[in-house]
Amino acid sequence: MRGTKINARLQEKDLQLQELSARYDWPTVEYDESLTASAAILRRLNVDALRAELWLPIRWDADGAEVIVCNPEDPQLAEHIRATLGVEELRLRLATPADLIRLIENSADLNEHFPVSGGRTPLAKVRTYLAGLRTRYAAQRTQFARSRTGLALARTGLTFISIAVAFLRFFGGGDLLLFELPLLVIGVAAIVDGILWYLPARQESVRIKAYPPYAVPEEYSALEVRIEHGELQFERSPTVPTATALRQHWDALSPVERRRFLANDRTDLAEERTILAYLRVQMAKARTGLAFARTGVAFAGIGIGFARKFALGPWTIFDASLIVIGTLMLIEGFLWYRPGRHAANRALEAVRKNWERVGPWDTIFASRCLYAGGGDPVAEATGANAAPGVYATTGLALERTTLADKRNAMSRLRTIMARSRTGMAFMRTGFSVMTVGAGLFVYFHFTGHAHILWTVFDLSLVIIGLYLIGDGLRWYLPAEAIKRRSPFVDGNFEIADADYSLPKSAWKRIFYRYDD
Repeated sequence: MRGTKINARLQEKDLQLQELSARYDWPTVEYDESLTASAAILRRLNVDALRAELWLPIRWDADGAEVIVCNPEDPQLAEHIRATLGVEELRLRLATPADLIRLIENSADLNEHFPVSGGRTPLAKVRTYLAGLRTRYAAQRTQFARSRTGLALARTGLTFISIAVAFLRFFGGGDLLLFELPLLVIGVAAIVDGILWYLPARQESVRIKAYPPYAVPEEYSALEVRIEHGELQFERSPTVPTATALRQHWDALSPVERRRFLANDRTDLAEERTILAYLRVQMAKARTGLAFARTGVAFAGIGIGFARKFALGPWTIFDASLIVIGTLMLIEGFLWYRPGRHAANRALEAVRKNWERVGPWDTIFASRCLYAGGGDPVAEATGANAAPGVYATTGLALERTTLADKRNAMSRLRTIMARSRTGMAFMRTGFSVMTVGAGLFVYFHFTGHAHILWTVFDLSLVIIGLYLIGDGLRWYLPAEAIKRRSPFVDGNFEIADADYSLPKSAWKRIFYRYDD
């Protein structure tokens, strides 16, 4: 049936070409991938305008131009071409409208009906920008990790200060100053150093470029870039309904047409990785906020304990300062956490959705293409084309696309594991809050200094902490279930000892078993 339709179209085109040859003296041309206008010519013209006006210059110099048209008798079109190209002499060649449109699209490196943004060069530019954006997200995640290390150092410093102050208030000065003063100095230095590690991350948090997930159409569309207020903004081209049918007959496509599809696949995969990288950086920011909140809990908890233990006096200012500083840190930490919570939920949704989508390899697998085209899979599998070997440029493009698909699978796993780590950070924060509440409750009830209002406060901290732990588990457990189903998580793994002076096949590999 499909072959009958193709033959009918070819016969119709032959009749049109015969009619053009009989009617005009200009030579006729048919669609041929090797017949293209140079990139220098197309850069100076609008491809969409050429498609609408049906003309294509294949040679252009100061003396004149050789132009393919469909209607050489249109004086307005001829004048428009002369004015656009700035020449007087036109040497015409004739083609059918369908062939001319494909010649224009092929010159612009486009498949049939593709938008201009679907060319391999525009898509390569988009992928390069997305790669740079992912590098920036990686640097920001590293900055947030560094800040969390700094906050851990600050909490360690607070522990030193608390011990020194407690000893000083319980036992006074004297010989113990040799022990208390070093602890106090080391604690202050650790807090200052830790906060200095944290501040750059606080500044970086406002520089995160948003790239949230959005609904990507199932049918073919190209990722486009526009500049708005000096910033690059991404959007999708209108869908090309004919692209789905074109791709189903993969075996009938030329190598160039296949590479155009694969270039768009790699761009879509690069965008998915960028979106997941953005969600991970938001979760890293949330974990940093939770680390800041835990530091605030430590400050406030120690201040409350000192204030309740000791009577009013000069040290009360120190106690109140710890409570105020801790409360402010706690508030800011949870303000950082809110966007990360939203990002974590969207990450889980995006990963689940993308894991269910059909990948590029599935859409071009031989049996699928052959069944769609009515071919014989057995004959294809035993044919010369199925023999192992290097498939030149198109094969390398396919290899790059399948590798990109694998990187996306690993990126989804990293995103799920980031969500799991964020859930564990929430549990650690819950444990901190619960521990402060339980510690205050047990100590002051044991020493006989209980008060109904403070008891309610202590138990409230315990309940809040338990809620945070439960909420963290609600984040952690689904992520762990997805991680266990991933093919990239295995107890056995091997590491290549890279030696770039040798071919990759000659690298030594170290194998680790799960029980080693």
